[in-house]
Amino acid sequence: MAYIVYLDGVTLPVTPSKIQMKIKNQNKTINLINDGEVNILKSAGLTEIDFTVMIPHTRFPFGYYPLGFQEASFYLDKLEALKVDQIPFQFITSRTSPAGSLLFDTNLKVSLESYNINEDAKEGQSISVDISLKQYKDYGTKVVTVETKSAGTVASVKTTRSTANAPIVKTYKVKAGDTLWAIAKAHLGNGSRYSEIASLNNLSNPNLILVGQVLTMPT
Repeated sequence: MAYIVYLDGVTLPVTPSKIQMKIKNQNKTINLINDGEVNILKSAGLTEIDFTVMIPHTRFPFGYYPLGFQEASFYLDKLEALKVDQIPFQFITSRTSPAGSLLFDTNLKVSLESYNINEDAKEGQSISVDISLKQYKDYGTKVVTVETKSAGTVASVKTTRSTANAPIVKTYKVKAGDTLWAIAKAHLGNGSRYSEIASLNNLSNPNLILVGQVLTMPT
């Protein structure tokens, strides 16, 4: 096949006949009092990808099944999982010339925006799915260092705030002489909450913590 399309590592059995990629920008046009209309150039927007793919219920001779034939329900379940899990994934299109030489590839991290399932009697034992994807860009976090005093000592607590307004996550760096009980008492107000710290950090033995170890603290 000249074109092979992958969604989160799953090969589409029939390559879409057309893929539309909308390369967006965020430029803004404004009107100045004396200079008329001007264009303010902004950073690039997120690419949008739209295509329709055929999903056969039976094995077609022109289909591509590198891991064996899968029924339509396999691909529909995959699409539903990509929507429900809310996790970005890779959209890859691999292109080769008729002679077999490698052409350019498309490899984008994307999110599944929507999909429509179409059934038409004229298509026989197959369905078509309209899929809309949008480019996903990883974003950073802001880290704030807060100094708190407890029992005459100074401890550093790092607070990480997501740019997507996620809940505040606090961490604590273990010092010499620390125990989970003492940490829970100093920072959570109750030493018996040490088990919450242990569970949150997958500590099978709460007595084994290391100096310099960074612990995620319960909110």
